[in-house]
Amino acid sequence: MKVFEGKSAVAMAGVVLGAVLACGPAQAQAQAQAPQAPGKLDMTQVEDWQVRCSPVASPSPCDMFQEMANKDRNQRILAISVAYVPSVDRYALTVAVPLGVSIPKGITLQSDSYTTPAFRYRRCDRDGCYVEAPVDKSVIEGLAKSSPDGRARANIVVDNGKAYALTFSLKGFAAAHDDMVGKARAKAKAVSPPGAAPAAPQQ
Repeated sequence: MKVFEGKSAVAMAGVVLGAVLACGPAQAQAQAQAPQAPGKLDMTQVEDWQVRCSPVASPSPCDMFQEMANKDRNQRILAISVAYVPSVDRYALTVAVPLGVSIPKGITLQSDSYTTPAFRYRRCDRDGCYVEAPVDKSVIEGLAKSSPDGRARANIVVDNGKAYALTFSLKGFAAAHDDMVGKARAKAKAVSPPGAAPAAPQQ
């Protein structure tokens, strides 16, 4: 099962985490439970990244996404989503890896010249374990400075202590980021919890 596709992608990368960052837990819960607006994900391919925007009203309606899978086994190996929250000028990072990882060790993302801080796993389910974390712009800028071949690694440690590097691509990362941020700023909407006064329109 590819949990980053369709509605789950929006909920992980944009709707829930973005709302928590921008509006607080109560508003995020109300937003996640709100009916979905008609329409489909607006998707644009930027080299090795997809920029996706949801029809759901959200403080962070767009993300940039990449997934690596074992096609023979129909199994996801690694998925990465970066969403932008214009109202607080911060990012929401979601990374999915297979089960069996060492939870205390966390995960780092690494290019040829930059390594992120270690991110903690927030939860696991039958499909894998997930990092779901707010990150500063400095992390995104560090990853954007990729090597010429665009290769990067997600460094994990499994339960037996062995380390693995899951490879992903940074080709198109900077361009996808700029496209995603521009669309997020244009489409972002504050969503009020039930009973609250309507939010003022963005200027």
